[in-house]
Amino acid sequence: MESISLGKSDLMSSRLVYGCMRLVGDNSSEIRNNGKVAVRTAIDEGYTHFDHADIYGKGKCEELFAEVLKETPGLRDRIILTSKCAVRFKGDPNEDDPNRYDFNKTYIKESVDGILSRLDIDHLDILLLHRPDFLFDAEDVADTFQGLQTAGKVLNFGVSNFTPSQVSLLQSRCSMPLLVNQVEINIHNISSILDGTLDQCQELNISPQAWCPIGGVAYAAWGNTFTVEEETRIKFEFDRQSKKYDTEDWIIMLAWLLKHPSKILPIVGSTTPARIKAAKKALDLNYTHEDWYALMEARTGKAYA
Repeated sequence: MESISLGKSDLMSSRLVYGCMRLVGDNSSEIRNNGKVAVRTAIDEGYTHFDHADIYGKGKCEELFAEVLKETPGLRDRIILTSKCAVRFKGDPNEDDPNRYDFNKTYIKESVDGILSRLDIDHLDILLLHRPDFLFDAEDVADTFQGLQTAGKVLNFGVSNFTPSQVSLLQSRCSMPLLVNQVEINIHNISSILDGTLDQCQELNISPQAWCPIGGVAYAAWGNTFTVEEETRIKFEFDRQSKKYDTEDWIIMLAWLLKHPSKILPIVGSTTPARIKAAKKALDLNYTHEDWYALMEARTGKAYA
């Protein structure tokens, strides 16, 4: 497994991050056991970075991961643990409260305490703010981060689904560098390539992580808007490249992301051991500049020259 440093830090992460969103499913004993097998497979295959959020499985994904940590002495010291907070659902805590994003200092601190308790650890390597709170006070968030770092509860910080301007605002107030911006990047959603998100990651040395990286290929993309004509055109190019590289289309998609100079870290969220292993094939593809543009042309329907 290839390793890469995260942002302006000495943290070395596996280039593929393992996403823990689907670990518990319906929380049955069978699915929970499958989740543990998936995590152990990822560990055996060299994944060293594990991504959580307090809302995944309503906290039960973190609890399951804590069991794996307890059953595997020394594992905690060999991996990077990231979790996210700030998404609040309708009715929390009052019946009439709406779905929202919340960067309130007390709420973030309480969320971190809950994450640490569920994971049964004394600190997080990285905390990400899951979705931007449109009402956030950057000074207040920076102070919250400083307090968590001083208390030793969180070592590093980043964001998720932030626009370039939101990143700039928060970083302008933070004394510590933001290490990560975790955004959706796949063949359906290429906005980060076009709106300056990945440019900013290179400029500020922030590591972009791609959630849902194979959406629109291995499964339907979130909010899919492709027409039949677009899907046909994209599939034709994936088929051509799959044949050329003698691999599956979703491996091509991962290679396409890995090719970008911002050094994207795709998040692999499968709980199928064979897929967790197969994803590493993308790291070894000698994927060309020309094929990257061929797929981009198929995606957008326009030539770039």
